[in-house]
Formats: sequence, C-alpha cells, structure tokens
Amino acid sequence: MEENDLTGKATILLVDDMPDDLALMSSLFKDIYMVKVADSGEKALKIATSESPPDLILLDIMMAGMDGYEVCWRLKHDQKTLNIPVIFLTGKSQAVDEKKGLELGAADFIAKPIDSEIFMARVKNHLALKFKADRMQVQKDSLEIEVAELKHPIRSTNPE
Repeated sequence: MEENDLTGKATILLVDDMPDDLALMSSLFKDIYMVKVADSGEKALKIATSESPPDLILLDIMMAGMDGYEVCWRLKHDQKTLNIPVIFLTGKSQAVDEKKGLELGAADFIAKPIDSEIFMARVKNHLALKFKADRMQVQKDSLEIEVAELKHPIRSTNPE
C-alpha cells in the first residue's frame, strides 16, 4: 500500500441530522473508506469516544439539539478525541461562521453545495496529515522510552 493510499484504512464519521445529506455523503465515501454515520451530536460523541474512533469527522453545523459547534468544542476538550480532525460542512458560508468553527479547533470548513472532487481531495489531505501526525507521535513515544532507559545506570549482572 502506498503511503498516501488510505483506501480501506481510514474511518470517517459523517454527522448530519438530515437523512438525505447523510445518504449523499455516505455514497461518496462508502467505496473508499469505512463510514460511520450519526444523525445527532450526541450520537457523534458516543461514536467518537468508542473503542474504535473515527480518523476524521465531517460535521454539519446546523443540527437540532446539540449543534456542530458544541460537538466540536466537546471533541477538542476530550483527551480521547482531541486529535481527530473535524471538517465542518454547512450551508452557512459567512466568514464569521467559518472563523468560529476554526477557532473551536476544526481543521477545515466547507460550504454547501459541495464540489465532490474538491471535497474528496480535502478529505484525503486531512486524513494523510492525521496519519503522518499519528506516526510521528508513535516515534516520539518510542524515543522518549529509549531516552528514559538510557538515563538509568547500566546494571551489572555480576555481583561484586
């Protein structure tokens, strides 16, 4: 598998309270990535904090109950979900809405209607960045263990 080929490897969580929008997005991604869907903010948080969290979340802003801004804020304030990229999808395309979403920690903000080719390219890029960051974190953790081991005095197996 090529480093940038995430086909079959990545899981995307689609969050929207509109069944037609969920169906449309699912059809775009289902043959390329593993897809999970949530029709509410509460369900999205439950899936995101599960044993198998998504690698990326596509999140609608305007939802009944908990809106996308609240969902994003909660995701970015939970250690388990902090590093999952969130891309806001919305019919609201005003700069103030985009600014608010990005300030909450979203990785991107895409206004509807969506050009599917550009949308797919942006998703692929954000997934590639996430997987690179994950690999770097594993390397960092491994190096920290090695450094900690080197700091301990070498113990001889021969008693004096």
